[in-house]
Amino acid sequence: MSSLSRTLEPEVMDTPEEARDYDAMDHSAVNRLFVADFLAVHPDTSLVLDVGTGTAQIPIELCRADPSARIVAVDAATHMLTLARANIERAGFTSRIEPRLVDAKRLPLDADTFTSVMSNSIVHHIPEPLSALAEMLRVLRPGGVLFVRDLLRPDHEAHLEALVRQYAGEASEHGQRMFCESLHAALTLAEVREIVVSLGHDPAGVTQTSDRHWTWACRQR
Repeated sequence: MSSLSRTLEPEVMDTPEEARDYDAMDHSAVNRLFVADFLAVHPDTSLVLDVGTGTAQIPIELCRADPSARIVAVDAATHMLTLARANIERAGFTSRIEPRLVDAKRLPLDADTFTSVMSNSIVHHIPEPLSALAEMLRVLRPGGVLFVRDLLRPDHEAHLEALVRQYAGEASEHGQRMFCESLHAALTLAEVREIVVSLGHDPAGVTQTSDRHWTWACRQR
């Protein structure tokens, strides 16, 4: 059990500085791994929802890896989406990725719409993550794949500081602070599994998938 209590960070990162620093950090290896692991579950990518897309780095990576992928990419941060639109256009995927300004806790989308739903690093931003995860399941078609990955709260302060040094040591001071705050705001495996059980799903679907990430993969009933 983590000895660090969860310390919430701002739910929406929506200043130009936050968006710029986030986009400038090197997420390429993590994003490629996320996409590879997502595709390994064999999802139908004909209509994917990406919840908490940020600057759309993962949808762009998915389009590069899977020529059939079509993605609706949603985020609640205006400045993140401004950079997302620029990144999508630069990558040449404006016909395959549709960015939308949306609150993950109240998706203005019909039930049973998407063939797959993916989300990377949005859960730790949300004070009550159950609401967002329930919404992801609601809009997912029966048989569709839900694939959620997020940060894992370290078990003590020294562990947290070591992760910041290892993975954000070359980032700006603001970037390092953002990563530190995100780790503080993350959930433990036990906390995620408790939410998953409350949603009627098998907690065994939640696993630790790196030294700083958990992943929940399941198929909608």
